[in-house]
Amino acid sequence: MKKLKALQDFINTLADDGVCIAFSGGVDSSLILKIAADTGKKVHAVMFRTNLHPAGDEPEARKLAAEMGVDITVIEIDEFSNPDILKNPVNRCYLCKKMLFTELTEFAKNNAYKVIIDGTNADDHKEYRPGIKALEELGIVSPLAELGITKDEVREYAKELGIRVHNKPSAPCMATRFPYNTDITRADLQKVELAEDYLKECGLKVCRLRVHSDIARIEVREEDFEKVIINRKNIAKEFKKIGFTYITLDIEGFRSGSMDVGLK
Repeated sequence: MKKLKALQDFINTLADDGVCIAFSGGVDSSLILKIAADTGKKVHAVMFRTNLHPAGDEPEARKLAAEMGVDITVIEIDEFSNPDILKNPVNRCYLCKKMLFTELTEFAKNNAYKVIIDGTNADDHKEYRPGIKALEELGIVSPLAELGITKDEVREYAKELGIRVHNKPSAPCMATRFPYNTDITRADLQKVELAEDYLKECGLKVCRLRVHSDIARIEVREEDFEKVIINRKNIAKEFKKIGFTYITLDIEGFRSGSMDVGLK
């Protein structure tokens, strides 16, 4: 637990002049918020309400912040106002993070918070994450990444501190469901959200629906393949109702960043 103690000490120091936490309600930012709240210093959680993230995360995030005794502000961001983001270029994550966190830096400045922290962890640096460059440019501090704390360690520490979302599946940006350089529309996003919600109703808690035109490619953990097969007729019927023509199960299973294959 040396890393946890180092994390607590680091965040305690950062909070001396007041700190904003970029808070999504996921396990990474929940761990950061819990530790910051426990310092007893001036802490404020800020959540983004966007078109590219599931709307269902907000009530849970508000509840978590309240449980930790931290005020939360929700900043509304409309990515559809930026046509470059909706073209889904390979640097989309950079453009999106720059848009979101520029707003957050303005909020922090206007409310006299000197430091902004986010939940980027060490594993994020092992994958294609162009948004990290935007965070660095804006001076956002990422304690988990700086201290080399991985996702598994985040879950371990969150459980140790009694954070009930310690095993919550990751919920990345919805744009990751589409191939790069493919235009994204509100209708496309709604189709994916409906399809993934249905998969979760079938007991598939860890799942992604990747879209290739009218083909729906389902990614689940290998141990969940049988659930898909058992429910295949209902899944196919529901997905066709949503608007997909072909429904496939990816035999490689769930993997983060599968749309990044081929990128250098």
